[in-house]
Amino acid sequence: MKSVKSGQSSQFESPWDLSTKIRMILWECAWGLLCFWTPKPFNLWRLLILKFFGATIEGRPFVHQRARIQIPWHLKLGDRSCLGDRANAYSLGPIEIEEGATIAQEVYLCTGTHDFQDPAIPLQTGRILIKRNAFIGARAMILPDITIGEKAVIGAQSIVTKNVAAHTTVAGNPATTIRVG
Repeated sequence: MKSVKSGQSSQFESPWDLSTKIRMILWECAWGLLCFWTPKPFNLWRLLILKFFGATIEGRPFVHQRARIQIPWHLKLGDRSCLGDRANAYSLGPIEIEEGATIAQEVYLCTGTHDFQDPAIPLQTGRILIKRNAFIGARAMILPDITIGEKAVIGAQSIVTKNVAAHTTVAGNPATTIRVG
């Protein structure tokens, strides 16, 4: 899937309609009041709140209480997937984390960017897909329109600008292949 450009006619105009803005505010309040303070064993409670706000939950993933999720209805979590401490799912577009995939602490999954060729600099959103049993190391950043292959490993503090094949280890800025298989 390629990035989708918003209908903004100006960089000063919001890409969200009023009902979306209200849902986003309600979500932020709910997460802060109902989830952010909860201890790790309250994971099922956090999953229930995420489901209530439209996240797709399969099986029993783990979502750390200090994870940040921008728009939960754009998030899909597979069984035994993990969204770690202070991980940021900037889900302006869809983010799918498949079964067994681990997103370590402070990872930034960024589905939003801007079209700098257009004078209005409109928001563009893309999809991030993290396939089964992939591992994203601490403080890595994944950009829009990226697929991380099954059992791929992303090194800590890497910036991923291109798709990563299955069973591949990448690291660096920009992330480059350091091992296949």
